Amino acid sequence: MNTSIKTDDVIFNFFKEICDEKDDVKCLELGKNWINAMETNLSNMEKNLNGADKLKYKDDIQSNRDHLNSLKNKNSSEWREYATQCMIEIMNQKTQ
Repeated sequence: MNTSIKTDDVIFNFFKEICDEKDDVKCLELGKNWINAMETNLSNMEKNLNGADKLKYKDDIQSNRDHLNSLKNKNSSEWREYATQCMIEIMNQKTQ
């Protein structure tokens, strides 16, 4: 039996936690934690890129940063809607 944890399962479960959270303040905190984690990931990826790759992925990294910035002012209802959409996308990817 394969017991390895897949990244998309972890992400799905995190978004499910956002959707299931009834306390609006806690929901917003989960959203903020998501943004912080993704910003850290982007920074780490950027640090590991060298010359040509840094230029190659510059626009993609900036696009991801812009997307994260667009999430920063979401309210709890918007976070739940966003998390639901992300979960749907993950499920759609699994069925393809």
